[in-house]
Amino acid sequence: MSQPDFLRRCSHWIFDLDGTLTKAVHDFDHIRRELAIPESEDILDYIDGLPSAERIEKSKRLDELEHFYALQAAPAEGLEALFSRLAERDCMFAILTRNTRDFALMSLDSIGIGDLFAPEMVLGRNEAAPKPSPEGIQKILQAWRVGAGDVLMVGDFIHDLNAGRAAECRTIHVDADTSRNWPKVTDYRFRSLHELSLSV
Repeated sequence: MSQPDFLRRCSHWIFDLDGTLTKAVHDFDHIRRELAIPESEDILDYIDGLPSAERIEKSKRLDELEHFYALQAAPAEGLEALFSRLAERDCMFAILTRNTRDFALMSLDSIGIGDLFAPEMVLGRNEAAPKPSPEGIQKILQAWRVGAGDVLMVGDFIHDLNAGRAAECRTIHVDADTSRNWPKVTDYRFRSLHELSLSV
């Protein structure tokens, strides 16, 4: 099956949320400053490596910051068109985010597609090891009872693509910034959800 044909026939779609289905609002530099995390460090990995008391304190503050950003969630360009086309085909949807499930559900409601996602198919950092680990994708595949070759992982950052590749799924990189590319772990590249919607 050719790649364009696969996009039109694939019925199981896993999406990153922030910056993929929503407009990018997270200010990660601000988050790092608030939590005193060095610029070179991954936020979740850094917090996870802290002593217990400090880890709890910084996790609580991170939740407060992410709640703030979840309330600002706005749909990415082409969101409605993409999900309209996929819903017509009775596609299955899941979310894999490094955020929490509760805040992800809040964001999905804010952008108008919360009813398309069963809560148990929205996996956050407490339901599976954060991306780039493939654990979340593997749990979704088990729930759907499908093979990795039948699934697409859609995201805007290398963690999404690496997770998809590690799980042996095909990957879609969606990003308006054409200078950000990871071709070794990308099967399809689109500048927007609108552009993607024209191929499905």
